[in-house]
Amino acid sequence: MHPRIQTLLTNHPSLEVCTTQIEDAYSILKTCYESGGKLLICGNGGSASDADHISGELLKGFQSKRPLGEEDRKKLGPELADQLQQGLPALPLPNFTSLATAFMNDVDPQLVYAQLVMALGTPGDVLLGISTSGNAVNVGHALRVANARGVHTIGLTGKTGGRMLPLCGHAIQVPSCETFRIQEYHLPVYHTLCLMLEDHFFGESV
Repeated sequence: MHPRIQTLLTNHPSLEVCTTQIEDAYSILKTCYESGGKLLICGNGGSASDADHISGELLKGFQSKRPLGEEDRKKLGPELADQLQQGLPALPLPNFTSLATAFMNDVDPQLVYAQLVMALGTPGDVLLGISTSGNAVNVGHALRVANARGVHTIGLTGKTGGRMLPLCGHAIQVPSCETFRIQEYHLPVYHTLCLMLEDHFFGESV
């Protein structure tokens, strides 16, 4: 078992039922990034905030310094290079405000995330759809588009998985049916995934 998952289970023993799901999600994300792909993330309400939060942990250093490589350092010079960090590309789809408001007004509010996946998703990328109930209609549409475009799909949801479960190539189903409790579980789960990815790609701890 990965040391980061061991730490997760020490702090949250009830998440042991998700161990294999978390390991599999990590493998999918690691392969995506090793192949030069990117992560797209969507959700509503608190899950929209989670999408933003996840991207923040991946786009810059989390618990590692992530220094730039020698080639970038030579091009940028030490003054700039010393202040920058390596990142893993992660796009929080709820943050595309201009596109979202235009598409909601001109086409269909439920299809905003689907449109963004259509425009941004390429084969080998990953879409992480977050829904505490598993029944978010707009997240479901985004998953359908992702599947059609060869984008890997991961659902982060609650115990039942809801209607989006059959649309996910993989899912992490935390052991609760209460919205606030599911959200409380989601944070340590995605923090663990981000730390596992950081360990693999950058290694050095702060």
